[in-house]
Amino acid sequence: MNKKMRFLAVPALAISAVALVGSPAMAADASYSSTLGQLNGTTGTGTITVDVVGDQAMVNLQVSGLAQTFMDAPYPHVQHIHGGSKGVCPTPANDANGDGIVNVAEGAPGYGDIQTTLTTSGATTPAEGLNLALGGQGGTYSIQRTITLDAATQKSLEDGVAVVVVHGLDPATAGVPAEVFNSPSELNPDLPLGATSPALCGTLVKTQMGAMPSGGADTGVATESTSSTGMMALGGGLVLAAAAGGTFAVRRRVAQNA
Repeated sequence: MNKKMRFLAVPALAISAVALVGSPAMAADASYSSTLGQLNGTTGTGTITVDVVGDQAMVNLQVSGLAQTFMDAPYPHVQHIHGGSKGVCPTPANDANGDGIVNVAEGAPGYGDIQTTLTTSGATTPAEGLNLALGGQGGTYSIQRTITLDAATQKSLEDGVAVVVVHGLDPATAGVPAEVFNSPSELNPDLPLGATSPALCGTLVKTQMGAMPSGGADTGVATESTSSTGMMALGGGLVLAAAAGGTFAVRRRVAQNA
């Protein structure tokens, strides 16, 4: 199989906490949290809390131990709040095509479409779902910011079916041959399958303010899988946003059949 490397320069984005400036401290209307479970051989860990006041949510996502680099550059991990479905994470039983990776198309019937993209800055709409420049960079990172929740995300939280998914597998731990990991993603053929597949997943559970649930993430087995649902779930193409600051190189690998 011949492979052609393409280099893209995209801005390096700092991850910082964003506060509601000038507003008095307010108790959350509701708080949600999850300890994220591991998928597809990942050895990483993650926790998230979402404290909601009206349509504003203070998000605190902490991730560690994921893949550090992607083609000699910081690995860009995208993550989202999915909803509107069963509110469960996939298991190995959802690997419908038997290639060894549960991809987005196979997991989406359980956790639903993207409703909010958990970006490091800027927009949080589903259109940013594959915006690598706004993803977490490297194997350990945090996202701490206040965002606006749309009505669909709020309903999924209230109904107990909001699921957080962090994408981007480590080829060293995924347990599949390189030709499978580097095969074209079903979401964007310019990206490897392993780079867009889910690595961590957890259902957001209503909790006391600031509390984390004990035990692992809620999981379940999706029973129906369609490629169209999967495409809607991660959605959108690769978007590269301009921003001030340094740049880093991201190499995109396009796999070509021999």
